[in-house]
Amino acid sequence: MEKNKYGHVAVFIQQHNSKIEAVSLELLGRATELAKELDTKVSAYLPCEKAGEMTKALFSYGADYVYTIENKELKDFRSLPYTKAVVEAVKKDAPCIVLFGATRTGRDLAPRVASTIRSGLTADCTELKIGSYTDNKAGKTYEKLLYQIRPAFGGNIIATIINPEWHPQMATVREGVMKMREPNTSRKGEVIPINVTFSDVDLAVKIIDKVIKEKKVNLTGANIVVAGGMGVGSKDCFCKINEFAKIINAEVGASRAAVDQGWVSKEHQVGQTGVTVRPKLYIACGISGSVQHKAGMDQALKIIAINSDPEAPIFKFAHVKIVGDLNTVIPMMIEAYKKIDVSKK
Repeated sequence: MEKNKYGHVAVFIQQHNSKIEAVSLELLGRATELAKELDTKVSAYLPCEKAGEMTKALFSYGADYVYTIENKELKDFRSLPYTKAVVEAVKKDAPCIVLFGATRTGRDLAPRVASTIRSGLTADCTELKIGSYTDNKAGKTYEKLLYQIRPAFGGNIIATIINPEWHPQMATVREGVMKMREPNTSRKGEVIPINVTFSDVDLAVKIIDKVIKEKKVNLTGANIVVAGGMGVGSKDCFCKINEFAKIINAEVGASRAAVDQGWVSKEHQVGQTGVTVRPKLYIACGISGSVQHKAGMDQALKIIAINSDPEAPIFKFAHVKIVGDLNTVIPMMIEAYKKIDVSKK
């Protein structure tokens, strides 16, 4: 196994029924970029019942080494067995960085792993970079640290957190903020099996039943997002956003302000304190375009902004700018779409 003085960049692979979660594949792409800067390799930690074809998929998305921890007790996520499995992988791999998706699983698992190996952890990162840090008091410079960047104080500031002394450097990263790379099926790698034995204490929690509910809102996978902000005016008026989205087969998004008003649920929130989206088309209705909201949607291929304020910040980066009352503009857009749709038939 190839090593360097920094160690590998590792990613915890979250899977369900042998299907790898998208956030883990996103993180492999970013891990590949970080590893290139550090002149090292990418490791993937895969706790599961049977690895099967998942290892090939992980190689295609950027992993150089896949640590497989196969055990029937790892079929479904449970905190203690998964913690023990990942800790064993970390001990064997000795990475410099370990990344987890900021999912329910990742937010449960990552702190347990960090506590066990006595490492630092930054939660809910929206960006990762490699950089240096000089401690002027100690007169010491640390090279090639992981900058763990995340919103703080309710999204009002962006904090950059470093961990110069205690390694590995660990972080959970929000879903959708890292761009998933195209798989390269010709890539090969090394599979490294790890055997782990669980005690009765590790298996104290039993899964009695599983209830799986289909996700009702899928902003990260949407091709079109219609989002509303404070400019919508009220919960009743937000119905126009829902109607517009339904007609054009889009997902409904919202700014934090609209969510805080109770006009729409938190799962629709786009921005630093919500979801990051990269749709083909993002239609912002009554959204001013604050830095916090922009961070969650400015990677959309096309942005249409509707706002009655001609000086709204969102117009600075929107591709199509419509100055007007959305209560007038949206019905006009609906009618125009219906005419186009009818003509196609």
